[in-house]
Amino acid sequence: MRRRVLVTGGAGYVGSVCSEELLRQGFEVTVVDDLSTGHRHAVPEGAEFCQMDIGDAARMREVFAAKTYDAVFHFAAKALIPESVTNPAAFYQANVVAAAALIDAVREAGIRRFIFSSSAAVYGNPLQLPITEDHPTVPVNSYGETKLAFERMLAWYARAYGISVCAFRYFNASGATLAHGEEHVPETHILPILFEAAAGEREFFTIYGCDYPTPDGTCVRDYVHVLDIAQAHILALAKMDSPGFSVYNIGLGTSYSVRELLARVEQVIDRQIPWRASERRAGDCAVLCANPSHLMSELGWSPQQSDLDRIIETAWAWKMQTRPAAGLTQSARQV
Repeated sequence: MRRRVLVTGGAGYVGSVCSEELLRQGFEVTVVDDLSTGHRHAVPEGAEFCQMDIGDAARMREVFAAKTYDAVFHFAAKALIPESVTNPAAFYQANVVAAAALIDAVREAGIRRFIFSSSAAVYGNPLQLPITEDHPTVPVNSYGETKLAFERMLAWYARAYGISVCAFRYFNASGATLAHGEEHVPETHILPILFEAAAGEREFFTIYGCDYPTPDGTCVRDYVHVLDIAQAHILALAKMDSPGFSVYNIGLGTSYSVRELLARVEQVIDRQIPWRASERRAGDCAVLCANPSHLMSELGWSPQQSDLDRIIETAWAWKMQTRPAAGLTQSARQV
């Protein structure tokens, strides 16, 4: 009998790729997504789809009553950091209140494996680099605060109710498969925005802040391919046999500044990108760089897709396949 996983947020970026990989490895998948930011066409073929809010406890109970699930992968969340600073209420509602309704429905259904898509935003401004999981958690935006609040709730639930919980603190998820990539409206992530500027879909790329305490004054980030993130989730599922709460960083331990990423994208896609400098954005940390040794040693994670050029190539190929832009050079089309 095939194992069955329910994936919340499976119409979004990381959730759709993880659902795709689960299906490829022989799992049955049910996707739950309210499509507030996800896309119906992003739900992989072969997955059952239920359009609903995870905070609707009665409907979630109906879903869990209809089938038996081996695990829940929870990706659904609000994630725009600048918005989290100006409208924290929406983030607490989606990332804490609705998520609490979900985990209660999970517990009542007797599901004993729960994997949570957390964030490096829980750390705030790092005191040491690279960041280990025992680093102090002092978020600088409400997005990070809500992720941390739900992590803490999950730790208590694991202890009290005998659930096996794994929280993954993502650094910068990036890259694509041929079928699934980043598709946000409006777009807020750095690689797709760079591509939009390269393709003439926006006038220029904006660097928010050139006065950070970093070598070139711009923010520094650790980029990890979304397929390697999916593999980490599936590796965790294979080892979730005992109750308890575990947390892992997903990153490479290698980081790049915004200026460095801009230059590398120009090199890989063979196209100049117009850019301008602007003021810092509220809620941005200067540097985020993971120490992934805990994930590697405990789960045997070995990233295969996260070379930066590979990340850029796969994300650009997905864009060219799904939304070819007018006026691209032949060399850019051949990447």
